[in-house]
Amino acid sequence: MATTIKREYTFDKFFSGITFAAAFLVLAIIVSIFISLFRESLTAIDAFGFFGFISSTAWDPVREQFGAATTLYGTLITTLLALIMAVPVSLGIAIFITELCPKVLKPIFSTAIELLAAIPSIIYGMWGLFTFAPLMGEYIEPILQKSFKPIPLLGQLFTGVPLGIDILTTGIILSIMITPFIASIVRDTFALTPIQLKESAYGIGATRWEVIKDVIIPYSKTGIFGSVIIAMGRALGETMAVAFVLGNKHAIATSLFDASATITVTLANEFTEADGDLYLSSLFYLALILLGMNFLLLAIAKTFLARRGR
Repeated sequence: MATTIKREYTFDKFFSGITFAAAFLVLAIIVSIFISLFRESLTAIDAFGFFGFISSTAWDPVREQFGAATTLYGTLITTLLALIMAVPVSLGIAIFITELCPKVLKPIFSTAIELLAAIPSIIYGMWGLFTFAPLMGEYIEPILQKSFKPIPLLGQLFTGVPLGIDILTTGIILSIMITPFIASIVRDTFALTPIQLKESAYGIGATRWEVIKDVIIPYSKTGIFGSVIIAMGRALGETMAVAFVLGNKHAIATSLFDASATITVTLANEFTEADGDLYLSSLFYLALILLGMNFLLLAIAKTFLARRGR
């Protein structure tokens, strides 16, 4: 009996040690990545500082003048544009599947959403470059330009030559990519709404839309917010699809028809060509900033969810 107890105690200690090691490994990997990026960025940090680097629009490898402002702008504007388009569409998809869709069709639409999420990003990029971008440049963008250009302020967003390789096309491609993630999470969150809450609302005469608007969506706010954060992280870090359709132009775009650059695309396109210490260090600095943005995004999300839980 004592031997059995001792054996079980030893196994428990061993199992606890293995789980601790696994958890510690995750933390060690994160710290290692941060330290590696920081060490490789020191040359650029010494040369430009933090605020000098993120506020500078220069990106000239010949003169060794580097700044993150243009790539930060491109990263944030394409992500914001994608979210503006994806969030309402995703909510509509989730509402339809959980509340309006006939039971026979639910598995079909749910599977379609999951398949859309499983498509590799390079496939989106190739489709965007060879099919969607020409369609945008030849048909859709000229119509948008003709419709919105006469409008003060808003018309500025639709100036320039509509070629299809631009911020607008990139935002649409990104929105298509992140929509399945938001829709799937929100669909599952809607499905967790207690049936008693919905039946009580129907019992006092609420319509289906009122139940969705006043019961299901408020109950699922945390899940909706979490899905948006996940989608934002995906959009911030997307590389291949964006590289095909954004144009990789280091400039602050003033129109949705302008080409631009993101941090990830700059890293992918220029890392193998960087031949100077300062050039290479500046690319590592961009990677460090991107990592910091994702940490900041996670911190904001956790703070929000913690306050919601009180």
